[in-house]
Amino acid sequence: MIKLAFYGKGGIGKSTTVSNLAVALAESGLKVMQVGCDPKADSTINLRHGEDVPTVLDLVRERKDDFVLADMVREGYAGVVCVEAGGPTPGLGCAGRGIITALEKLAQKGAYETYQPDVVLYDVLGDVVCGGFSMPMRSGYADKVFILTSGENMSIHAAANIAMALENFKGRGYATLGGLILNRREVKNEDAKVEELADDLHTEIIGRLPRSETVQNAEELQKTVLEAFPDSEMAANYRALARAVLAASGGGATC
Repeated sequence: MIKLAFYGKGGIGKSTTVSNLAVALAESGLKVMQVGCDPKADSTINLRHGEDVPTVLDLVRERKDDFVLADMVREGYAGVVCVEAGGPTPGLGCAGRGIITALEKLAQKGAYETYQPDVVLYDVLGDVVCGGFSMPMRSGYADKVFILTSGENMSIHAAANIAMALENFKGRGYATLGGLILNRREVKNEDAKVEELADDLHTEIIGRLPRSETVQNAEELQKTVLEAFPDSEMAANYRALARAVLAASGGGATC
């Protein structure tokens, strides 16, 4: 089982990218689980055609521990197993605690043994890397972390902070950096800026995604690009990125 975490500044396109990667991996015959680790609980929404997944935190609030694995898991397009951590009541509680609770409940309820995923994808809000937000990096969870960034200054700043956290955690046996994913916003000198960041972090840009109306068109249909427009150039880009992610994770380019 390969476990991968995807971090990056809020709004950089993590959920869109991760959902399309999930489908690309599933198309190749792999069993995929996607875990949304964002209080908005919308990571898997396009895998479910707009239908929400009950969040783990909502279940805990409403039922304590009186629920079963099937209550917190739903199947999405291409058989992707969908889980959403959720968040606290606005103004109350800690969003990071929701991630910790969700991952603990997945383990306690036997999710990995029951669904036996080949690949687990954690979609994590990456503006902060403290407390629960670092949970997917910890030993026993993700093996590799991939950071999504554009050439925008705030996105690069967030990416650098995430990489710094990984560097500080390396003595604890946490996940290691698998590389950067450039999700273009068409800003000036974008490729050069992200290439400089990769050099500074001693890593590689494993994928470059163009800005594309195809993504917005698919989201209006509440679908992934690979479902809505499977023969599009953008779908091919996501499939190529899936191969690169697997290769960078030591899983081989098998999809």
